[in-house]
Parts: sequence; C-alpha cells; structure tokens
Amino acid sequence: MTDHALRLLRENARLAELAAFPFDFDIGRASHGHVEEVRLASGAPLDIVAGDAGGGTYFVCADGSMLYADSEGSAGIIGSSVDEALEIMIGLAEAEEDEEDDGDGEEEPRQRCGLEGARAELRAALGFPERSPVELEALLQAALLRTEPDFVLLNGTEHNAYQLLDSYPRPPLWEPVLASGHADLALLRAGDREVWDAVAENPVRRRLTLRAAQFDRADDDLEALRHLLRHEAASSMTDELRLAAVLVGLRGDTGDLPLLNEVRETDFDTACGLGGMPEPGASADELREWAQDLDDSMFGADPADEPLSTWTDLARDQGMTELARVALIRDLDEIVMDQSRLVRADASRALTTAPLRALARDFEELGDRTQALRAQRLNAALQETAWDRVSALLDQARLEREDSQLVRAVRSLATVRTILTAPGDDSLRHWQGVNFGRFIAEEHYRLSHALADANLPEEARSLLRSADSILGELSENAANGVRELAEGTAARVREIS
Repeated sequence: MTDHALRLLRENARLAELAAFPFDFDIGRASHGHVEEVRLASGAPLDIVAGDAGGGTYFVCADGSMLYADSEGSAGIIGSSVDEALEIMIGLAEAEEDEEDDGDGEEEPRQRCGLEGARAELRAALGFPERSPVELEALLQAALLRTEPDFVLLNGTEHNAYQLLDSYPRPPLWEPVLASGHADLALLRAGDREVWDAVAENPVRRRLTLRAAQFDRADDDLEALRHLLRHEAASSMTDELRLAAVLVGLRGDTGDLPLLNEVRETDFDTACGLGGMPEPGASADELREWAQDLDDSMFGADPADEPLSTWTDLARDQGMTELARVALIRDLDEIVMDQSRLVRADASRALTTAPLRALARDFEELGDRTQALRAQRLNAALQETAWDRVSALLDQARLEREDSQLVRAVRSLATVRTILTAPGDDSLRHWQGVNFGRFIAEEHYRLSHALADANLPEEARSLLRSADSILGELSENAANGVRELAEGTAARVREIS
C-alpha cells in the first residue's frame, strides 16, 4: 500500500490543482461524498479521497487499492494503490475535444501541448517513471480484473451491485470453484493411496473431486470412483452421492451392482434418493441405461448446464465466501430487474418464486441477512395465495427480527394479521388447527420477546396482546406447542413493564 502521491497532493496546492485539471482527480471533492450511499459487498471499509467533475468518486480500500465509482452505477478497481492509480490516470489521460472549436485546427494541438506539459510536471513531482501506454493499460486491466469478488460496490439503500467499469472477459464461476477438485482428481489418477484416503475422507475435497470427474471423464477412473462412492455414502443422500453412483454405473460393470445397492441401503434417504437402481443380477445394459437416464436428466458433462447453486454452495464450502456472495447478488439483481425470469416454463403468466426462496436461503447460509431480506421481500410480494403470503411474511419477519430490524418485523406481522382477517381466498380456512397456526403464534411471541430485550415495553406489550389473541384461536393441539414460549415471553415483558 502506497499513498506517497496522495500525501504530496494534500501538501502542495499546485500539484492538487494539476491533478484536478486536466486529470480530473480532485481531492477537494472528497468532502462532497458520493452521489449516493454505497458500501462494499464484503463489508470492508472504504475511504473517499477524491472526486471528479462528472460526479464520480475515488475510494481507497482496506488493502490500499483504489476503487472508482462513476455517477451512473459502475465501479471498479483502477489501481493496486493510490500511487498506481494516479500513475495510470496521468499517463493515459487524453486531451478533450472542444465542441466549440472554430475549425481552424489550432485548438487541439494547444490542448495536447498543455496536457503533455501538465503530465510531465505532475509525473515528475510525484516521482512516477515514464511508462508506455501499453504498460499502463496492462496495469489498468490487471486492476480492473481484481474488482470481483472482493471489491464489488453496492448501493447502500437498495443493496444492488454496481456494474463493472470494464467489459473484459472473466472465467466462469466453476473454474475457480473446481480448481482444487481438478488438482485432487489428478492426484487420484497418479495412484497414491494415501492421497486417495485423504481426499475420500474429507467431505469437501471428495465432493469437489466428484464434480471434477463429472466434467473430465476417463475410463481409468472407475476404481477411484468406487472409493469415493463408498465414502460419500457417509454423508447420506447428496447430489454428489447420486453423481458418484451414476459415474460408476455408466461403465456398465455388473460387478458394481452389489456396491451400488449397498450404498442405496445406507439409510432411508439414500433408499429414496437412489430408487429405481437395478438390482443385483441385472444386465450391463440395464445398469448403463439407469445411469444414463440420471446423467441426462440431472448431471451431464457441461458445467454451464449446472444451476448456479451448485457452484455457490461449493464456493461457500471452500471458504470462497465473496465469490459465492457476488454471484448470488448478481443473480438476484437480474431477477429484480427482469421478473420474466421467474415465469414458469409451463405457463405464460404464472411465476415461480422458488429461485427467490433459494436465494434467500443461500444468503442466509452465507450470513448475509441484508441480501436474504432483499430476496425474501420480493418473494413475499409475489405470492398469490393468502397461505403463501403469510408463510413468506413469517420468514421475512424472522429475518428482520434476527437482523434487529424490529420495527420492520412488527410491520410484517401486522400484515400477516391483516391477511388472516381478510385472506381473499380459502387457502387459510384451517390455519388455526394445523402447525401453520402454531408457527404464526411462535413468531409473534419471539418478536415480543425481542422487543422486550430491546427495552421497547409499549411495542412488546402491544404485540404480546396480538400473540395471545392468535393463541386463543388455535386448536388445543396447536396451542399446546406454544404455551411454554407464550409464558416465557409474558414473563419477560412483565419484567420491563
């Protein structure tokens, strides 16, 4: 991290003026802030150090990198340090064309001469070497390519991501996610038995290696695949267990049928998940047909065909949190901007909100309640039946409560009660007699307790009355499951009254 140049600009008014014009790096604009509230998706700190005439802002990140955000919703890293960013900006700046040029051809050379003079003066004063445009463009490209995943800027209110400043191609998500899996697959193929056991006994390495084998298939892998299959059964029913069974079954070796059936009978979940598997005594063709059908419907050999969650789950499990987070945020942003992505394949108008529920769950598993709530609120808004709206709002209220957004959680539960009173359809006609009613009451009591813990006695008492009213409507069986929570909450509210 170097900020030598920034320090000189702050100490020398002449240099600061040159940086502001013609290079549009104005440290005097730092106090103006950005055009809107922003933050990094990672939660890392940002420090504004300058602005430009177009409303753009220059930020210094925790590692010293310079992030530039324009006023139109794009942002990116433009240097590994303030010094590098300034060197690039000064070296690549070009003279602006004058729209009012009278056409005598003299203005442009004068502008270029002025720019070159300013460039030489500022470059020398800041101690920058003379680099060719090709070198500087390479530095800029390297910096821009570092923007994702660690330096993605979010709108601080809507929480959507800024677009990238550049259009350079990036590797698909599965490449960094599967890198260690491909490395382990190569080690297995080398035949080191100690490595075989180390990979097979580590759930994450095992899953990644099986995924690598899915997209890099080799006839000689059968023994290694059998080894991984045996160990994956210890995780019960997983997608990778089914994948391992498919990869083994595709070889059509009937000698594998006892192993495959043993794995299937590991527990109830595996028996269901691997149902339809040929029994011992089946032919090689039957085994291959079973495996091929599953491969065609669930796996295949093209990583581009896998759902995003395959890669974000594997990224998360490897500790690649920001890689997973950014991919999920981009996916949610696309849905927010284009809800036609939710149209059911079998219906021209009906929407499926399953992707939003999945995104909310994935964000919650990452510990990002802000993004989980973005997904969940849209999910709740798009529900069509009263039952589904209440169910989605309960999850929304829970997330708001857990994120200490207690006032918003109170509003969400108020909407729940409004729907219970006037549902608009008959989907809720039996809610009092089933577990759904218990869940509604439980969230009311939990939020009442949280309000009491936050020393909001009036709000806690008000919501407790609503909770008691809901409890009074439940069937005896449903109510019995809530009474202990109700009594504990009432006692907590009395403590602050």
